[in-house]
Amino acid sequence: MTGTQRLAGRNVLVTGGTAGIGKATAVGLAILGARVAITGRDRVRAEAAAADIRAASGNPAVEVFTADMSSQAEVRRLAGAILHAYPRLDVLVNNVGGFWAHRHVTADGLEHTFALNHLQGTAAYSGKRAYSASKLANVMFTYELARRLEGTGVTATVLHPGVVRTNFGADDPAGLIKAMLPLVRPFMKTPAAGAVTTIYLASSVEVDGVTGRYFVDCRPKASTKVSYDTAVAAQLWHVSTQLVSLTTAPTSRGAA
Repeated sequence: MTGTQRLAGRNVLVTGGTAGIGKATAVGLAILGARVAITGRDRVRAEAAAADIRAASGNPAVEVFTADMSSQAEVRRLAGAILHAYPRLDVLVNNVGGFWAHRHVTADGLEHTFALNHLQGTAAYSGKRAYSASKLANVMFTYELARRLEGTGVTATVLHPGVVRTNFGADDPAGLIKAMLPLVRPFMKTPAAGAVTTIYLASSVEVDGVTGRYFVDCRPKASTKVSYDTAVAAQLWHVSTQLVSLTTAPTSRGAA
């Protein structure tokens, strides 16, 4: 097998794969020979993105699934469709996310940033605080997932793509960010550059078996001190499963 086809025969799902880092990730993984599925909210936009990915990668095996990932009913419907379409899923890239300057509530009654990026903030809302909290939750949840999957052969890693030039946050931008963006945009990474670490973690033999680690620029890095608090992570896991009414989930190794 050639290096450019090292994901041949592998099934990959990239959530939020219609634009930005997600789309660039899908292109990169399709180039490596994977059968790639992307998700998006709008069918027309998602199909157009899939056509672009096929053209850019030369790989016709790119499929589309639509879902609003902030809705638990939609997430469950998507999961059912994926399970029906694929005998197994080799790589899941949880890329979908968003930033909103103002507080929004989902159909499930959850704060939108937390619901989309991680799954409830009800205090005085700050877009930056809500986004930062949801990203910390992502890191801690990944570490907890890795602990619970220890010994199964399934790995879970988390990464920071850097500051990337996308339309992230465009639906409800903060005033200061909107004003500063034209000045800093030329210095941001391109989506393709932002996708490099994701593609590396999904495909490189160098990270086979590596789990529960945080990566930046294809290298393991230490995350914030609080992210390593196992008691808080276990509580986050419990709260998250309660919020999504999930009764069956991996348990920590040695736990009942």
